[in-house]
Amino acid sequence: MRVVTAREHGGSEVLRTEIRPDPVPGPGEVAVAVRACGVNFHDVYVRSGLYPGPLPVVPGLDGAGVVEAVGAGVTEVGAGDRVAWVDGTGGSYAERVVLPAARTVPVPDGVSLEQAAGVVLQGMTAHYLTHDTYRIARGDTVVVHAAAGGVGLLLVQVAKLRGASVVAVASTPDKMRLAAAAGADHVLHPGEDLAARVRGLTSGAGAAAVYDGVGRATFDASLASLRPRGTLALFGQSSGFVAPVAPQRLNEAGSVYLTRPNLVHYTADRAELLGRAGQVLRWLADGVIDLRIGGRYALGAAASAHAALESRRTSGKLLLIP
Repeated sequence: MRVVTAREHGGSEVLRTEIRPDPVPGPGEVAVAVRACGVNFHDVYVRSGLYPGPLPVVPGLDGAGVVEAVGAGVTEVGAGDRVAWVDGTGGSYAERVVLPAARTVPVPDGVSLEQAAGVVLQGMTAHYLTHDTYRIARGDTVVVHAAAGGVGLLLVQVAKLRGASVVAVASTPDKMRLAAAAGADHVLHPGEDLAARVRGLTSGAGAAAVYDGVGRATFDASLASLRPRGTLALFGQSSGFVAPVAPQRLNEAGSVYLTRPNLVHYTADRAELLGRAGQVLRWLADGVIDLRIGGRYALGAAASAHAALESRRTSGKLLLIP
């Protein structure tokens, strides 16, 4: 089978296509023929060395495909089943993967495998952020950074489902239009004074929550935009890591909450995984949410996909199609 590997850390040019033996599932595992896999900033961090780890590495957290073989003791799925996954160990940039059966989720009728690969990671992220990290109440004002990205467009839609007034931040006119089309009530440019605009839109109160996947470049403005006892959910760092924060800053901002959530901790057991993924996939099947696939690339063009993602030219979800 073909896989995409990085044998050294560096730019997108270090990604290479290699041939490896087809993987064989062990006990509790399944072998899946990959039909589509996602391209995410996490993959960029793994490739660049920002997230250090052993080399060579096959990037890729999420994908969807068809089960080809099952290992001993597997009862969750069978050969021929359509499944999707988010696997923190990586390895999805490949024609075939071996996964723990308990970490796969069934893909329902009415959802294609490309759609499943495009929605499972970002959709579950939007779900946990709005339902658990800060549980949006009807009438809350929330801020969504990078609102035209893979998470951002879904986050805007799910926040609206929960009854929020959404202030979206997007970096270009085209991306601002996409955020508005997703349902955002107000769309701002990163160059605006976010805190002042949010307070102006909330009669001085501030936002109940800010969902920030950008990090270093937006952190201070996000913190300043919160209402007293509001929540800053820092779920990514596409602009770089945030410097250490003195706890007193949270007091001065109004006894606010700062959290750095991770999907792994919101899908820790199979019941939670199936519930969260199942809800997102049903929304997609029923047309409750819309998925934007911003680009499809051949497996061998992974370097081009990474370069496009890092350029900030893209919107929606990028996929590799083996």
